[in-house]
Amino acid sequence: MASILAVRDIKKTFVTGKNQLNVLKSLTLDVVKGEILVIVGTSGAGKSTLLTIMGGLSRPSEGKVLIEDTDIYALNDNQLAALRNKKMGFVFQFHHLLPEFNALENVCIPAMMTKEKRKTIEERAKKLLITIGLGGRLLHRPSELSGGEQQRVAMARAMINGPDIIFADEPTGNLDRQNAEMIHKIMLDLNKSFGQTFVIVTHNEHLTSYANRVVHIEDGMIKNIKVQK
Repeated sequence: MASILAVRDIKKTFVTGKNQLNVLKSLTLDVVKGEILVIVGTSGAGKSTLLTIMGGLSRPSEGKVLIEDTDIYALNDNQLAALRNKKMGFVFQFHHLLPEFNALENVCIPAMMTKEKRKTIEERAKKLLITIGLGGRLLHRPSELSGGEQQRVAMARAMINGPDIIFADEPTGNLDRQNAEMIHKIMLDLNKSFGQTFVIVTHNEHLTSYANRVVHIEDGMIKNIKVQK
């Protein structure tokens, strides 16, 4: 199976005064195109740090992250930002929607950085919002949406540029069980219908049941990888 992203010998060290914390220790991992890869581990194990490095949000102390044989951290900041906007989508525990914009406008924002026509972008955003059950909430601002609806808008925003990978950090950590299950189902549907690749960090044991592979991180290293389907 084709690798869509490769992590090679990643190390991440934080230095505070005389103290040095080795968060990731020579970690190597491949992400397969079209899979749902879930990363689990205890708090402080390095899960979210790994996710931000894989997603081009935090430079590693050592090692490489490769997309289509391109070392993303060999790029300058502008090149990296352009690659991230084109090839990656992000969903976090807190949706980070802009409060002054409605659902449709929030979804459109990442695509506004491209050369596409606004009308084309809006049509695609509408289709995404309809697909995830928010066709009747297009013009509602975040304050007028429930927590689950806000997270669904964030999911549509992550999809707007047709990314190769969506990175999700505790995407249901702030939701009740019913809304969490809805987000899980949306991710599964997007994976099945569009072959969307997901890399997800979670504490939610139920979410791991949807994964093709579960990577267990412990003390900055991969303890094991469980292949499920």
